Amino acid sequence: MTEERENRRTIRSFVRRAGRLTPSQERALSELWPLYGIEHSDTALDFAEHFGRDAPRTLEIGFGNGETLVEQARLQPDHDFIGIEVHEPGVGHCLLGIHEAGIQNLRLMSFDAIEVLRQQIPESSLRRINLYFPDPWPKKRHHKRRIVAPAFLDLCARALQPGGTLHIATDWDNYAEHIEAALAQAPDFVLQEHSRHDGDQPLDRPRTKFERRGLLRGHKINDWIFTASK
Repeated sequence: MTEERENRRTIRSFVRRAGRLTPSQERALSELWPLYGIEHSDTALDFAEHFGRDAPRTLEIGFGNGETLVEQARLQPDHDFIGIEVHEPGVGHCLLGIHEAGIQNLRLMSFDAIEVLRQQIPESSLRRINLYFPDPWPKKRHHKRRIVAPAFLDLCARALQPGGTLHIATDWDNYAEHIEAALAQAPDFVLQEHSRHDGDQPLDRPRTKFERRGLLRGHKINDWIFTASK
């Protein structure tokens, strides 16, 4: 990743929207975050310290309410999962899900994913990165906020092991065009598979809340798997 691209990354791809926390979500943030949360810092994470083992790792960016992330972790106990989400009610909901499922292979972070990738994810430490239904920023003047951009892709390539995969899904056709153009110019990724469908052909992932919303709007779903070629 070039220094020039790092310096260009000044516009955030998200807005911290206020949301009402339920009493149970407030308790989760207070009582369960110390058990399952990882605080932001400017030093690289020691995953073995957080999970107590060395296992294949998946990072999911923008997990929403976390229901599908919890399900993935439950179904793959031999893998470790890290989820990033900035919306507090979603984080609280996911913490409750982790606790209720009784799983130990999922940790959460609540910070800018770009900074987490830059500062805390060690090089070649991830088997997989999931980016499911990121904010499409549909208005043209907001396209600069889209997370799929050269600086982000450089950081993903750095974090993934050779042969690791980047999984992306969107229900916005304009964003799909943007994603394909960005990845076509990303030297460290090769397209492995692409599916455009009506919710019936997701590529190695569960159906998400945002996907269901898109389908109700009559949107088509685009799924991609890209392999890190470095």
